Amino acid sequence: MMGAENSTSATEFVLEGLSNHRKTQFLLFGVILLTYLLTVAGNAAVILLVQSDSRLHTPMYFFLMNLSTIEICYATSTEPQMMAHLLAGNGIISFTGCALQVFAVLIMGTAECFLLGVMAYDRFLAIFHPLTYAVAMSKYRQWQLACACWTAGILFSMIYVCVTFRHSYCGSNHINHFICEMPVVLKLACDDTRVSQAIVFIMAAVVLVIPVFVVLTSYGFILFSVVKMRSTTSQRKAFSTCASHLVVVTVFYGTVISMYLIPRSNPPSNHDKRIAVFYTVVTPLLNPVIYTLRNKDVHGAAAKVLRRHHLEPKI
Repeated sequence: MMGAENSTSATEFVLEGLSNHRKTQFLLFGVILLTYLLTVAGNAAVILLVQSDSRLHTPMYFFLMNLSTIEICYATSTEPQMMAHLLAGNGIISFTGCALQVFAVLIMGTAECFLLGVMAYDRFLAIFHPLTYAVAMSKYRQWQLACACWTAGILFSMIYVCVTFRHSYCGSNHINHFICEMPVVLKLACDDTRVSQAIVFIMAAVVLVIPVFVVLTSYGFILFSVVKMRSTTSQRKAFSTCASHLVVVTVFYGTVISMYLIPRSNPPSNHDKRIAVFYTVVTPLLNPVIYTLRNKDVHGAAAKVLRRHHLEPKI
């Protein structure tokens, strides 16, 4: 087990991590380091490409740039600490540090939940209302929607943290997880948490159910329109694009719903940690790949940047 002996002090927690074997910990350190570097590089590349090419100054890419920003912040709020704990062989984190991590993770997670819904709705408008799309998704509206996602993330996260850390933590300080995850931390509280758990459940339902409904409805209409296409080639291409997007969205929402809306075992099991790996490590890595892999506009922008760099005079 990673960490020190059980302590009744509320000044720190001990994260038990993904493994208690030193060789496995070093292997995991290498994997997570590589994943983190690829996540930051991939998402940063998306941001730079969108900013550098005027052809990508459209609502879809504006929201994609926001998603990439969220993914970089999300990965940075969890993975460097995971690597530090794996390298040190213990998972000690201060009470304040745990609260700050919960706050940061929930800001990014909540903002991403709403933003994925906005992105699906944007595609729905572009396909079904092309004549009014430019007005419906004006620059002002884009900023409104993006700011609403970030603001919701901050406000919901503040409430989550206040609800979680108002309790006393006087018993075991060992958390069977690799990050400070709100539902798992709340299980360690000494006093009655039923009201807090009800608040958390209701808020999580709002954050998850509404965007999921928007995503499923929007993609449902889009897929229905794809079925009516006469061109088999166009059908295949559209299905492939929609399917890849839906896979990432399903993995993200499915694992988060499993963690925040489905009742947890007490004490938390290792299954919770395996679920959390998907939305903390895998999804931030996959999003820039999935959303740009078959995108000709992004490929063109990347080629343009490479040509420009190649043609620059060497000093």
